[in-house]
Amino acid sequence: MAFSLDGESFMDLFNDSSFGNSTDYTGLADFAPCKKAWSLDKYFAVVIYSTVCILSVIGNSLVLVVICYNNVHKSTTDLYLLNLAIADLLFAITLPFWAVYNVDQWIFGHFMCKIISVLQEVNFYSGILLLACISVDRYFAIVQATKSQKQQWVKYICLIVWSMAVLLSLPILLYRSVFKYNHEDRLMCYEDIGAKSTDIGRIIIRFSRHIIGFFIPLGVMLFCYTRTLITLIQVQGTQKHKAMRVVFAVVLAFLICWLPYNITVFADTLMRTDAVNETCDMRIQIDTALPITQLLGFTHSCINPILYAFIGQKFRRNFLKILLTHGIINRDFVTKYGRSLSYTSTSGNSAAL
Repeated sequence: MAFSLDGESFMDLFNDSSFGNSTDYTGLADFAPCKKAWSLDKYFAVVIYSTVCILSVIGNSLVLVVICYNNVHKSTTDLYLLNLAIADLLFAITLPFWAVYNVDQWIFGHFMCKIISVLQEVNFYSGILLLACISVDRYFAIVQATKSQKQQWVKYICLIVWSMAVLLSLPILLYRSVFKYNHEDRLMCYEDIGAKSTDIGRIIIRFSRHIIGFFIPLGVMLFCYTRTLITLIQVQGTQKHKAMRVVFAVVLAFLICWLPYNITVFADTLMRTDAVNETCDMRIQIDTALPITQLLGFTHSCINPILYAFIGQKFRRNFLKILLTHGIINRDFVTKYGRSLSYTSTSGNSAAL
């Protein structure tokens, strides 16, 4: 699933530039020229992009088929995860563009620079907001022992989430552009919002990404899942333990993939807005961490389907049912390798996927 894609971070990643090329060093007059930060091999990054793209398209398309095919027993969490799969697919189709850009330069024009960048921003915002909605839904269903949200309301909530994601991504349409950087004969696609790191508009955009797009939803998830986990520990021998395994795994995967990148970009923001004194050592550490943590974040879009396949009993059961219905496998195969297809969940609060 994308994320908060910072323009200057892209400049550091794709321009293969040192600290001296990508940042104004007037504030570092007392330091000797900074060493060049370690850079990620661009061909290795392309291999990762390609692999993630293929796995994400196949996996999330399969998730869409399985959830949509199961018209009768969709839970509210299934609907949220359906939208999450759509967000990951949107992100996956942008990876070939960035793979080409990483090797050469931006060759797809000004319009595509904006559109591809917006798709990535929308993916990140929609992903974390949907996960926050799932956490609230599970909190009320398990901790408060109330019924899960009605599917009709979930559809409206998902519509609001997508609208917020698009709204939060609008600055990309305004500031992302294509031009040559620092007299280099290479077209760049990143944010052009001026050179002044103290510009108020820039500060608002950067901190809104961090606060609205990550830390607030993260706080909601941590609160809801901490309370949910405490409740589940106190209640033994219930089906709800199995119901939460996939959800916990999805949230944990998101944090592992995206928390390092967002912390790194937040540290970068503090330095670029002069909230923290910038030094060569700090800049080198940030410029080294950005491409690594960003690449880790990129892998997230293909992870959820893998989690569903290995952890989600309901997902495996419905997938085998689809294969059996279309004659791709026979019942002997299901009997040997799959769980019984006669069991279906009747509770809206039961295991999602």
